[in-house]
Amino acid sequence: MAEGRDVQWVEVTEGQVGQRVDNFLLSRMKGAPRALIYRIVRKGEVRVNKKRVKADTRLVLGDMVRIPPLRLTPREAVREVSDNLRNLLAGSVLLEGRDWLVINKPSGLAVHGGSGVKIGLIEALRQVREDLDFLELVHRLDRDTSGCLLLAKSRPALLALNASLKERQMDKQYLALVAGRWPARRDFVSARLDRFELANGERRVRVEAAGKVARTRFAVREAYEKATLVAAEPVTGRTHQIRVHAAHAGHPLLGDDKYGSRESQRLSATLGLSRLFLHAAALTFPEPSSGRPVKIKAPLPAELEAVLDRARHAR
Repeated sequence: MAEGRDVQWVEVTEGQVGQRVDNFLLSRMKGAPRALIYRIVRKGEVRVNKKRVKADTRLVLGDMVRIPPLRLTPREAVREVSDNLRNLLAGSVLLEGRDWLVINKPSGLAVHGGSGVKIGLIEALRQVREDLDFLELVHRLDRDTSGCLLLAKSRPALLALNASLKERQMDKQYLALVAGRWPARRDFVSARLDRFELANGERRVRVEAAGKVARTRFAVREAYEKATLVAAEPVTGRTHQIRVHAAHAGHPLLGDDKYGSRESQRLSATLGLSRLFLHAAALTFPEPSSGRPVKIKAPLPAELEAVLDRARHAR
């Protein structure tokens, strides 16, 4: 087979060992959306050692990866990161180690592009941090949630941090403002959760006896006349877990347009809250290479501090 002039053959280095083919391509083919990556892999345009592969094939040291020429239409291309977003992300690094970094994720920014989102945090960061050959999310935050988000800068670090997450050696603490007075004695919610899709394809979660086990610890931080600031620690890591558990307990998060009640929505408007009040305030994890505990805190955004101030004076 004659190769076009723009075809590249890239050798897999030590830092890329074990990486999936799709993630390897995403890091090399700047601006390419995932759907396009999957398409060219499926069509056999991507080869490893001259053989067809699947998107989830793991790479081995010394593998030669064929990367075809890629010309994106304006509709397909991942948007170039704006100067404002570039500056925001560059200033949002809370702490960085040799093979990991923690970002204070802004509310309203999806962690991944797709489903109408032209650019997500990971795609934007790969453009901002061109010095890094590898950058992957260790865990996720909902689009409207702000705060601590951990990323790995090498494949070994990603595997180590994923293992820590699976073995529950990683602690996450969130701050949430909920409607009504959360009972001081209610420090635990255990309710099985089931994921489903609405007719429009939107993903939702509900309490369901046949769902997956889900547990969340809650602790009152400050009580107001009509709302309560709580700390929430998910024992398990289910989608929308804190939001659904709080609503199930009768105290939905303020600013929650998916699981909120009419009363919570009215209270949100009264307090001038225009986003979900859920913030990943602290993250503790074992450092991948040394095992030493790393604890990082993300300050509450000024807009949420202002809402708490209004809640203190609400009558």
